[in-house]
Amino acid sequence: MAEGANPNPIRKAVLGLNGGPTDELVVNLGCQLAKPNAAELVAVHVIEVDWQHELSEEMTDENLAASAVLDLAEGIAERYKVKLSGDLLQAREVAAALVDEAIELGADVIIVGLPYRKRFGGDFALGTTIPYILQNAPCQVIVAREPVPAAGERRDSTDKLTAGSGLGLR
Repeated sequence: MAEGANPNPIRKAVLGLNGGPTDELVVNLGCQLAKPNAAELVAVHVIEVDWQHELSEEMTDENLAASAVLDLAEGIAERYKVKLSGDLLQAREVAAALVDEAIELGADVIIVGLPYRKRFGGDFALGTTIPYILQNAPCQVIVAREPVPAAGERRDSTDKLTAGSGLGLR
């Protein structure tokens, strides 16, 4: 196969955004992958609704925060000159909503971000959303992990630099 050839060009990608530190990374990666084939990007922010509320209930504060996340994504896509639309969903489970949306849209790929975080004891924390998506998505899944912070950027609980200690949590 020719160098740089992509056997499965991306036509449509779902970008899972959560308002966290990886959103910009996910959108930039999505734009870079979409640009060569003029692929369509759909930035999806899911508001997780607990069982004390109806799914159709208006979540005003959450909607405002989600709109800001989607506006950020649209701004990044404009710089790349890539077509991006935003989609705000309310669901009981974020992972299931992202997979369902990818199926409904006929997406070729789901791109999600994984913030770099450790649990107490030093184990890397993957969470539950990404494993669910990897197990249930009928398309490619790309996980973009936030870079490991440099030793000088880690901070302890008193917000002092802990150069090289590796104990700081973000």
